[in-house]
Amino acid sequence: MIELALPWALLLLPLPVLMRLLPAYKESRDSVKVPFFDQLVAVSEQRPEEGARILRRDRVQKILVAFTWLCLVLAATKPQWIGAPIEQQKSGRDLMVAVDLSGSMEARDFALPDGTTLNRLEAVKIVLDELASQRSSDRLGLIVFGAAAYLQTPFTDDHEVWQQLLGETEIGMAGPSTVFGDAIGLAIKLFRESTSDSRVLIMLTDGNDTGSTVPPVDAAKVAAANNIRIYTIAIGDPTTVGEDALDTQTIERVSELTRGRSFQALDQAQMREAYATIASMEPELYESVSFRPRQNLHWVPVAVAVIAFICYHLFMAAWTWRQGRLRRAA
Repeated sequence: MIELALPWALLLLPLPVLMRLLPAYKESRDSVKVPFFDQLVAVSEQRPEEGARILRRDRVQKILVAFTWLCLVLAATKPQWIGAPIEQQKSGRDLMVAVDLSGSMEARDFALPDGTTLNRLEAVKIVLDELASQRSSDRLGLIVFGAAAYLQTPFTDDHEVWQQLLGETEIGMAGPSTVFGDAIGLAIKLFRESTSDSRVLIMLTDGNDTGSTVPPVDAAKVAAANNIRIYTIAIGDPTTVGEDALDTQTIERVSELTRGRSFQALDQAQMREAYATIASMEPELYESVSFRPRQNLHWVPVAVAVIAFICYHLFMAAWTWRQGRLRRAA
């Protein structure tokens, strides 16, 4: 389908007709009087005439000029070829993952099916790699927190880069303690800069909050006001005491305020089960974007006009040359 981007340019079509209503342009020139004019006329074999001489176009030239004007006006309308609709699907959800990198994550209390034990962070990385593979439609981000919260990966569709940066995290790189509330606060800031309406934060921690600027419950209230759902996964031993003890009451309250859920993962199987539950509650979300490709065709009428002029002048040159040969032969 062809569409004119500037159809109002067609109003220029009658302009040449309007120009004919204007008076003709006349130009006077100085002349030189010579005493030997008669001899000059005789030598040149020309017949003297009085007044101006106006060159007249033949019918083909008139048609060619009108056709050229039509082509130029059509080019000015900027014709475009509109292709068939193309529909694309893009990420419909922003999913931020916040990982606790405090020293207690070094505890080797996660066992694989073959009996091999892993520390808590290694187990988290394995399960998060699976999560990234399964959430192909989501834009993923990564926050790491310990004594402070840091952005490791902004929201991205490139899950390979996200997994690579997750793999580079190490225990203690964010400090030894756990600022649970500050991690939520950083996630809120990042979500505010996002354009997605579906916002999910998954937090993995094995300890209680130890000195956040904003208490976790207060941060959760702000998150709820920004339409952010928080799912917390407690991966520590609930029997621990001291700074590494799990504050299950706070963790559950944070999820409750944001319409999320809290889980407890004492082994890798429970952690996978927690992610499966989150996946069922937050199914993959797609946003469809439809557009029609456009290709500008304004060059086509210009090219046609140029080709018509070239063909006309080549024909006239060939005809003049042939007439000259016939006169010489006669």
